[in-house]
Amino acid sequence: MNTVANASPTGQRQKRYVYEWYVVVLCMIAYIFSFVDRQILALMIEPIKADLNLSDTQFSLLHGLAFSLFYAFMGMPIAYLADRFSRPKIIALGVVFWSLATAACGLSKNFLQMFLARIGVGVGEAALSPSAYSMFSDLFPKDKLGRAVGIYSIGSFVGGGVAFLVGAYVIALLKNADTIEVAVLGAMKAWQLAFILVGLPGVVVGLLIWLTVRDPQRKGAQLDEHGQPRKLRLTDGLRFIGRHRATFSCHYLGFSFYAMALFCMMSWTPALYIRKFGMSPQDAGFMLGTILLLANTSGVFFGGWLTDYLSKRGYSDGAMRTGVIGALGMLVPATLYSQVDSLWLSVTLLVPAMFFASFPMPASTAAMQILSPNQVRAQVSAVFLLINNLLALGLGTTLVALLTDRYFGSPLAVGQSMAIVSCIASLLAIALLYLGCRHFRRSLQREYPQ
Repeated sequence: MNTVANASPTGQRQKRYVYEWYVVVLCMIAYIFSFVDRQILALMIEPIKADLNLSDTQFSLLHGLAFSLFYAFMGMPIAYLADRFSRPKIIALGVVFWSLATAACGLSKNFLQMFLARIGVGVGEAALSPSAYSMFSDLFPKDKLGRAVGIYSIGSFVGGGVAFLVGAYVIALLKNADTIEVAVLGAMKAWQLAFILVGLPGVVVGLLIWLTVRDPQRKGAQLDEHGQPRKLRLTDGLRFIGRHRATFSCHYLGFSFYAMALFCMMSWTPALYIRKFGMSPQDAGFMLGTILLLANTSGVFFGGWLTDYLSKRGYSDGAMRTGVIGALGMLVPATLYSQVDSLWLSVTLLVPAMFFASFPMPASTAAMQILSPNQVRAQVSAVFLLINNLLALGLGTTLVALLTDRYFGSPLAVGQSMAIVSCIASLLAIALLYLGCRHFRRSLQREYPQ
């Protein structure tokens, strides 16, 4: 598959990046399956708890710890391999592994089996993003990188939206069907069949990546005394981060607090609408799934476009500026939508909150890839994903529960807890990313002096 070129009015040949965009779309499809597989558990809590006889604590371990902890800590060693070996092969193996692990969730008969299957989902998914980000940096020039990452990142919200929609459908299906007969597998619950149906197609995506994507030539690599790409150790990525500690502290923490507000909305909005407005779980799932598919996907694309636009206008810190702009836009609607008494006013505020909450996905990635030398790009991304998952997903969603249970003492107060966490997280994101713009410019000058 070859990149196509055409003649410009000046007689120069311009690349159309056909193959490169094919790689982005294929990785985006893998990312869609990634988020479907990790989020499908959320709206099926009641039937899974009932059939496997689980406590709330056990279910929270399946949904949070089993996935996010192993996803976070496996990211670094897998990223090290991605910085040294074929990135498409690593991605393909990861996609096949987590897809089979998702299907295995549907075959689970008890807590231990489900826990081990969820670990497999987390370990497999840790192979995708660091390797994909590194490849995109070698496939595209800097002024197209934001859009490439933005299109890839759309997959997260398409996948999240599909997961909520599928979960809502399964909940509705359970009202009319106790079990479903499946050839070879026999009688299955609807939630078990859902895991198998969303898991197995990912195997095909993994095979397509293995067969049709080639590892691009690495650009921007550090060279040894013989002019060859220098082989870096696992610790070299950490040393690079340490050399630019001010920049990465602002970047990692700023975008993680930004993501904390996003995960707060994604995790607790169904509970808010069920408890405060009396919506059914399936109605809440359909509504949130639709919002993710529309508002969040358009927000990711616009965030990537804005990053490229600022870069073309000469702002070397364009990716960090995009984060500041998005966090400013998110602050007010993310804080207020859980406080109003009208459902439709709440939804009206939730849509722009979700739109601006999606900006950091392409912006944070573009900033890391632009600054980092080739051999440590995947490692730098893996450290970010480690901090982001533990701080935003692990701590952020738990803070809402702790405030609701321990401070307010009532499940109906979940809206107040969400407002507090979203407001504080947004303010911290604005301050850190604004400060990080200056540090980012200095780091670029230090690494790539003009």
